[in-house]
Amino acid sequence: MLAGFLLYLAAIAAIGVVAARRTASASDYVIGSRSLSAPTAALSAGASDMSGWLLLGLPGAVFASGLGEGWILVGLAIGAWASWRLVAAPLRRFTARLDGAVTLPQFFGRRVGARTPLVAVVATLLVLFFYAIYTAAGFVAGAKLFAATLGMEYHTALWLGVALVLAYTAIGGFLAVSWTDCLQALLMLAALATVALSAFAAADAETSAMLRAPALGWMATAGALAWGLGYFGQPHFLARFMAIRDAGAVPPARRIALAWMIIAGAAALAVGAAGYGSYGADGLADPEIVFLALAQDLLPAWLAGVVVAGVLAAVMSTVDSQLLVASTALVEDVLRPLRPGLADRQRLLTSRGTVAVIAVAAGLLGMDPGSGVLDLVAYAWAGLGASFGPAVLACLFWRRTTELGLVAGMAAGAATAVLWHELDGGLFDLYEMVPAFLAGCMAIAVASRKQAPAGALFDRLRDATGAGRPSKARHRRRSAAD
Repeated sequence: MLAGFLLYLAAIAAIGVVAARRTASASDYVIGSRSLSAPTAALSAGASDMSGWLLLGLPGAVFASGLGEGWILVGLAIGAWASWRLVAAPLRRFTARLDGAVTLPQFFGRRVGARTPLVAVVATLLVLFFYAIYTAAGFVAGAKLFAATLGMEYHTALWLGVALVLAYTAIGGFLAVSWTDCLQALLMLAALATVALSAFAAADAETSAMLRAPALGWMATAGALAWGLGYFGQPHFLARFMAIRDAGAVPPARRIALAWMIIAGAAALAVGAAGYGSYGADGLADPEIVFLALAQDLLPAWLAGVVVAGVLAAVMSTVDSQLLVASTALVEDVLRPLRPGLADRQRLLTSRGTVAVIAVAAGLLGMDPGSGVLDLVAYAWAGLGASFGPAVLACLFWRRTTELGLVAGMAAGAATAVLWHELDGGLFDLYEMVPAFLAGCMAIAVASRKQAPAGALFDRLRDATGAGRPSKARHRRRSAAD
């Protein structure tokens, strides 16, 4: 088992070294100089998005509550398709034209012609706050992995995971993150499929128990579907849109990303259902280790080691992306404006140091062994989606968006997500993504009318990039119909 695990770590180390040699500037480090191919962008986006919750959180939810939790996957698939279809190409074009913006705060400020650093500061603070929670979820998942499979003490396992992620994220930057994400995406898919097929092959009379699908109420179903809204505002996911080689690579990348998501997600649901059939409702102390338990019980030791590496891959693929986005936002959007003479080499070193600081802070947040991976992810996902999703859509598609509108929208979305999360009972049982996303949209619409918009800049961007124009194929279809 240890041999399979170490083989994976060796491959990750090799990728980190190669990527480090290709990382010579801050642009290389934070966005890979916009050089990602369609397969790399698609698989790295999927792996950085799904994370440890795909192998631990989602199977655990199905184990505990039944296949009704599959509505989360439906919502995510719809949201991912919409984000790739509506946002990817315009965002790639707009950010390239706006002086090569490499972060969401830069994009927001330049798109509305911000006269103060308020947009960048608010966006960066929200990135740091919610990513600290999101990254902590990844480290908790990694700690549960090491504790369940290698018998390590939880806190020792937690800090081992922090060290492993730092070993290549701080060195190789965006290229290391994207390349390793491709490997991790394939490994995650193989691990889920192997465990799911093995579990169902071993099942007999308990198969009926595995297929339970309790009906969800309207509120739970709506909340599960609302997960898809989060894709419009996840900085680590949107970074792949900015970094893709060109807008023409978006359609094939979209197809690859959705195929990976649907297959991997279906396998995760199957693992949770199979685990319930194998262990029963009270057979596991922690439902979120059902994937690990099945792997150890059903697979040869060496293959179980590879599967364990698949879980680590899922954890690392999201945590590394989040650390990189958070450090980039702090360095590029806060420190660099304060010190405009900061040399490129200094920015690169500062970014690497910031990754280490944020990782340690997230590790401290994950010190509680009772933390739930899915709960932490759901909270951070809603906060990021509601803070930035309405802002991204407004910047791309609404001419009247203003600096004041963006600040109000981000603040309203974040505040609603935090407050709603702290309340329960009645309507407050609805997933906070729904009210928070709506609050962000309304705040942008209302506040933007209090300030003159940078409409001329939006028109120039749209004309230069072709955003919002009908495609040639669509134009031909309309002409034929006429």
